[in-house]
Amino acid sequence: MRQRNFLVFFSASLAVIGVGIASRVMGQSATNAPAPMNWTAEQDHQNMMEQLGIKSLRPGADARPGSPHYQNTNEAKANPYPNLPDPLRLNNGEKVTSPAMWWNQRRPEIVEEFDREMYGRVPKNVPKVTWDVTAVVRTNNGAIPVITKELVGQVDNTECPAITVNIQLTLTTPAEAPGPVPVMLEFGFPPFLQRRINRLEGTNRPSRFGMYRYGPDWRQLVLSNGWGYAVIVPVSYQADNGAGLTRGIIGLCNKGQPRKPDDWGALRAWAWGASRALDYFETDPAVDARQVGIEGLSRYGKAALVTMAYDPRFAIALIGSSGEGGAKLSRRNFGELVENLAASGEYHWMAGNFLKYAGPLTPGDLPVDAHELIALCAPRPVFISYGATWGKPGAEGPWLDQHGSFMAVVAAGPVYRLLGKRDLGTPGNYLTDPMPPLNTTLDSGDLAWRQHDGGHTDAPNWPAFLKWADRYIHGPMPPR
Repeated sequence: MRQRNFLVFFSASLAVIGVGIASRVMGQSATNAPAPMNWTAEQDHQNMMEQLGIKSLRPGADARPGSPHYQNTNEAKANPYPNLPDPLRLNNGEKVTSPAMWWNQRRPEIVEEFDREMYGRVPKNVPKVTWDVTAVVRTNNGAIPVITKELVGQVDNTECPAITVNIQLTLTTPAEAPGPVPVMLEFGFPPFLQRRINRLEGTNRPSRFGMYRYGPDWRQLVLSNGWGYAVIVPVSYQADNGAGLTRGIIGLCNKGQPRKPDDWGALRAWAWGASRALDYFETDPAVDARQVGIEGLSRYGKAALVTMAYDPRFAIALIGSSGEGGAKLSRRNFGELVENLAASGEYHWMAGNFLKYAGPLTPGDLPVDAHELIALCAPRPVFISYGATWGKPGAEGPWLDQHGSFMAVVAAGPVYRLLGKRDLGTPGNYLTDPMPPLNTTLDSGDLAWRQHDGGHTDAPNWPAFLKWADRYIHGPMPPR
């Protein structure tokens, strides 16, 4: 529960920031346009249930021992829906036998099902983003001279002046680089929270929010590779709560009115923002925009995986502890469940249609699952990172269902093989392939896996990720 308390603390803080940014100019409604709705998350959630004709939802799992809905942690009961959708079989039953069939037929089918049933559709009328560099600072990170740019992406709100949306982004590159550099983009936190996290990273001590044993500072590791790094603040453009769905970029596109069942949720909106950051990188001569990676942890691990799946311009991904709604198979009954994501505390991450699978439908009725989200990243390299289950020092606990994500990586392998890439290197049966021991890296293929024992962080896995990523991402060559 320490992990959950940590996330709740951050979620509440980020929600306040996100709503504050989005509501600074409330009351300035466009001519004849209704004012943005000012619902609570519970009211918005109820409205979506009414749109779908749903009377009630099944309760989610509870991580508190003794609860009548205590999470399942028994692997023997974890697979009530063992048959996954086949990523290489068309909806009409025809087998996908060539890369052309994947790109032209099967992949669009899978994208459509994720759009409609899980993450929602990005509307066609998303306004333009204009990037401004608000500060440039020359300093050192460790022993490496760097240049840090602070940027704001101003979203055109001409159609709904009552809602203002600004994307917060920082970009740091080596000051003495001989040319454009690769960049890792992280979904991160507002500066005052990020500074607190930065003080913990690079230490081996527990945080007051729970047992999080941090490893080396990932920024210094990235710089030592000759790369740059960037941090985007998702809640600057879409709040992490249901009350914010009529604000932020989702609310701006809907002119402050409630979502339809297939409208995008926060995960898809956060991914949209990362793509807009990549738009900026394509204009910055310090960045090799062909070599930009994406990384995130926990809910931002979910967003990072969604980003990688939807935007083929991202070259590589490190997906940290993403759990349900991310790399974990939704058909699993272990730890957090579909029913948790459909409840009023987390439903805003998903499309409204996702609520159906917590009542009256079941997770087994989902037309897609996490292995297909990973498969959408193919043929690009993806590293799935987790901490350990309970019973180990600094553990994440079973809530995230590490095994369910391992199964999803295995099940994504056939798509990678079809496209001429290497899978995880296991026998290839997602139901029977054993997970490797803790702190063991599976990195022989274009899909990689590592579960460390350092808690709810991907910091201990950064060295393994960067060693693996060196096969794919290369810094600038010095001038001759």
